[in-house]
Amino acid sequence: MADLTPAPATPSLTFTLPTSADEVSSSTKQAASWLDANWQGWVEGALRILFIVVLALVLRAMVRKLIDKLIARMGRPSEAEAELSRLGGLLANSGMVNTERRQQRSEAIGSVLRSVASFTILGTAALMVLSALGVNLAPLLASAGVAGVAIGFGARNLVTDFLSGVFMIMEDQYGVGDEIDTGVATGTVLEVGLRVTKLRGTGGEIWYIRNGEVKRIANMSQGWATAAVDVQVGYKEDLERVEALITEAAEQLAKETPFDELIWGRVKVLGVESVAADSVVLRVEARCSPGNATLVARTLRLRLKAAFDLAGVKLKEEAPAGAGAAAAAPPVVVEILPPSVLADPGSARSLAAKPIPPQSADGAGPAAG
Repeated sequence: MADLTPAPATPSLTFTLPTSADEVSSSTKQAASWLDANWQGWVEGALRILFIVVLALVLRAMVRKLIDKLIARMGRPSEAEAELSRLGGLLANSGMVNTERRQQRSEAIGSVLRSVASFTILGTAALMVLSALGVNLAPLLASAGVAGVAIGFGARNLVTDFLSGVFMIMEDQYGVGDEIDTGVATGTVLEVGLRVTKLRGTGGEIWYIRNGEVKRIANMSQGWATAAVDVQVGYKEDLERVEALITEAAEQLAKETPFDELIWGRVKVLGVESVAADSVVLRVEARCSPGNATLVARTLRLRLKAAFDLAGVKLKEEAPAGAGAAAAAPPVVVEILPPSVLADPGSARSLAAKPIPPQSADGAGPAAG
């Protein structure tokens, strides 16, 4: 049989005002003993919390200082850049644009690193303080884990865009002012964010492109560009003379302002690109500064046209006048008929087809002519 003995009742906490000196003395002694038994734990907990807070702040300051030194080192140009040749200096945009881009990129990276470091250090310190206060962190961590998983599934595109933006900035894939082709849009970069990149299209439109959707990027503003010009000359022209004219005109252009800074290196005649019945096409290439390939190519075409006119170089062979008239005349079509039996005057059909000669008046024979 089950034990039917009633469980002892839990004593209830009651507070009564002391009514006598003995009760006051007893209550005072109890309070003093309670304080004496617990003050050490309070002091120890307060010191532990103070130590955690001070340690977190000191660690955060040290990490931020290290990040600032790292960013400052990233923003300084290397010693090798100062010893580059003229071509290397132009590739570095005379140290002006690259320094600004490097500074912008380093500041963006530093901001991200400082935010991540502060969130990690202060978040860990807050959890340690709650643990020191006696708060049970198991339900809190479990709830945070479930919420993190839910947010991760719901905002996975946002996380993808953010991470893609961080790596784009760290790898310096493009910057403000660059002309890029992202596959979905082409234009000039107006703003580079951690989630969205803003482009100005060729028609004046503004494109907002999520960084996570960019699969490939073509940057036409980094390093150098190539101005390619196809030069057409007559088939019978002396190609060596034509190449000399092209080289002379290009060298003269490269000495003038502002093309002395836009054209990097010598203009090269690569050779014959195509051959036709009346013309030959030569390919000419010039390495130039980023974003100026169109300007260099158009100016080079203008100078070559003037040089060819002065030297009498024909762009196309002229066809002879007789050949042109003969080509313009319509062809004469001769119709060949099959042979006929009437072509033989001795055949029966030819004899039957002959007209009957007229008869004389007396009917004796044919009339005399």
